[in-house]
Amino acid sequence: MKEAYQVLISPHITDKTVKKSYDRLNDAYTYVFRVALKVNKFEIKKAIESYFGVQVSNVNTLIMRGKVKRAQLRTKITTGKLPNWKKAYVKLKPGQKISEFEGMG
Repeated sequence: MKEAYQVLISPHITDKTVKKSYDRLNDAYTYVFRVALKVNKFEIKKAIESYFGVQVSNVNTLIMRGKVKRAQLRTKITTGKLPNWKKAYVKLKPGQKISEFEGMG
């Protein structure tokens, strides 16, 4: 079993994720995290539950493909690629909330 700091890299906080974080119909919160590429949903669930002390309903993951960037050096144009990374949507059980994310949005 991996430790929480090996699984979770950082929360992925954007305008879109903050706006979509609360589901009024089910009274459930969804948080988005950047996670390590090699972890699975079970490891993400256990890391969130142990680190934040909440109960997780389900976890959805996707791999974000790295963008291709072009850079112009003095006399030539080069291309490079940013690394791929994994995003996890973590939905908590109704009534559960992560207190560290209070006041965002």
